[in-house]
Amino acid sequence: MRSIIIAAILVASALAAPPPAATTAEIDGLLAALRTSGCQFQRNGTWYDAGKAVDHLQKKRAWLENHDKIRRTEDFILLGATESSMSGKAYAVKCPDHPVVASKTWLDAQLARLRAPANAH
Repeated sequence: MRSIIIAAILVASALAAPPPAATTAEIDGLLAALRTSGCQFQRNGTWYDAGKAVDHLQKKRAWLENHDKIRRTEDFILLGATESSMSGKAYAVKCPDHPVVASKTWLDAQLARLRAPANAH
């Protein structure tokens, strides 16, 4: 019986629907913006360079996608990029010449830029 349950879980996770293409593109854009930002990312009290932060967030993204948790970009931000799933501590972003902000604040601002009409840039 146990092996049947495990098999059912594996099949269910394999059937997870990918996020909509627009959501995937926005998340890719957010992660690219972070990677090239020159900012640092705080996770569990330690500051990491943007590349290491993106690598970590990509792992969380993959888990969320495999468990069909991402339908909108906001789902990724709230469920994967706002706080540590292990400690519950909030993530933060520190950019040169700017105050430290919550990662959600930084990512929401980047998302607004991505969604702005092309002529508004």
